[in-house]
Amino acid sequence: MTLSHDSYAQPSLVAPESFQVYDTTLRDGAQQEGLRLSVADKLKIAGHLDDFGVTFIEGGWPGANPGDTAFFEAVRSGEITLKHSLLSAFGFTRRVGRKAADDPMIAAVRDSGAPVACLVAKSHVRHVEQALRTTLAENLEMIADTVAHLVAEGQRVFLDAEHFFDGYRTDRGYALEVIRTAADAGAEVVVLCDTNGGMLPSWMPDIVGDAGEVGIDLGIHCHNDSGCAVANTLAAVEAGAVHVQGTINGYGERTGNADLLQVVANLELKYGWEVLPPGSLAEATRISHAIAGVTNSPGSPRQPYVGQSAFAHKAGLHASAIRVDPMLYQHIDPAVVGNDMRTLVSDMAGRANIQLKGEELGYDLSDRDLAAKVTDVVKERESRGYSYEAADASFELLLRDVTDRLQLPFEVHHWRVHTHSHSPTQTDTEATVKLTAKAIERLFVGEGNGPVNALDHALRRALADAYPQVLSYDLTDYRVRILDEGHGTDATVRVLIDTTDGERSWTTVGVGENVIEASWEALSDAYLYGLITE
Repeated sequence: MTLSHDSYAQPSLVAPESFQVYDTTLRDGAQQEGLRLSVADKLKIAGHLDDFGVTFIEGGWPGANPGDTAFFEAVRSGEITLKHSLLSAFGFTRRVGRKAADDPMIAAVRDSGAPVACLVAKSHVRHVEQALRTTLAENLEMIADTVAHLVAEGQRVFLDAEHFFDGYRTDRGYALEVIRTAADAGAEVVVLCDTNGGMLPSWMPDIVGDAGEVGIDLGIHCHNDSGCAVANTLAAVEAGAVHVQGTINGYGERTGNADLLQVVANLELKYGWEVLPPGSLAEATRISHAIAGVTNSPGSPRQPYVGQSAFAHKAGLHASAIRVDPMLYQHIDPAVVGNDMRTLVSDMAGRANIQLKGEELGYDLSDRDLAAKVTDVVKERESRGYSYEAADASFELLLRDVTDRLQLPFEVHHWRVHTHSHSPTQTDTEATVKLTAKAIERLFVGEGNGPVNALDHALRRALADAYPQVLSYDLTDYRVRILDEGHGTDATVRVLIDTTDGERSWTTVGVGENVIEASWEALSDAYLYGLITE
């Protein structure tokens, strides 16, 4: 391996000759609360993972549930062809009292078509005795028999030593014997699992180093219950692990697993190791968002490297420095991971923020007086509750207005909403919008599921003859926040609306003491922005 991204890397370790990136999103990630993956979802995610270039994709547990079994059947039938990654089938060691060759669960792993089998085995004496309800000796025999059987059948075998770190602390000798048994039976890698997620980085080196004395390649699998999954993974790598496991966006049960995107980015950018195919790291942000779209469980906007806010700058002091050199307040160039720098506009913003944001949107605000004028307007409006951090579309409308570049494609004369209750369970809402578009006055009525939906229908109908493209506009999110806590129903509210035309998306903001009024402002500005920026 050669060093990459050497402008960021300060490697203190020599890269191993072979390093494995093992993704467990399709199994471990799918255990996250509220996350459900169909076979089609799993095939899409596998395609994205293959594009990213991970070494192994763990497809699930064939034989244990119908969905995972169907996924492996779909792969065997050619519904997806992996170009970079190898498929792995997850399974347990044979059951107590059976032989591996006769265990149908082992047969499902063996016959899955996956070239790799990853077996989970108990390495904690209490789990062996209380969960498996068998003897320590029998557990070792289960490991040896299962590994040897699958190796003899032509599969590469990895062993996940479950609860290894807690088990090591309880009975070091037995935990190490599990590794030794797997190695003697033919396993390629033994993965040390922090299953309860309670380790800290400073605890990893001694345990991983001691395990390395057994003489087999080690992997690391960390959960994030202590908030240290990524740090623990890197600490294990520094102690000798050559195989890392994790999930995209850190999906997983409880607080999740090590975020594989962060692990890989740190290995490539900070260690200088090439662990993915050349150019793959630049796809990290796209892969993160694409998989989030499939799972409908997006990562945090503050997710390192790939989050929307990962390279977002708000304070005026930061923006002033960034105008001189963006790297003064960024640890890497965002483009290296496929992300972008963003300048946030808020009441904390100085003139430099406004100038940078204007440049992002294609406006020359180098004139100090003009930049100061825009800054003053932003600060005044944000003092009334507006927020332009998450509403770039509204900020551009403001810019156009202040710089006398706002040409209105339509003029609203009035709007009205009427809600009528027929019964405790049935309510009708009707909205009327009167406007002029392309010199023709129009009045239309819209019905909807609530006042905002009714206004949306009425405005869309009123504009459609003059601007047919509005029929493609779709309101994708609607968020309301009370700004005056303690004022109850008469409080000032802020409304944010996300809109898409199928190719691009934008966000607008409205503020008012009347939630419908605030909603109308955000809604009408959404149509206005869509039309003037086509």
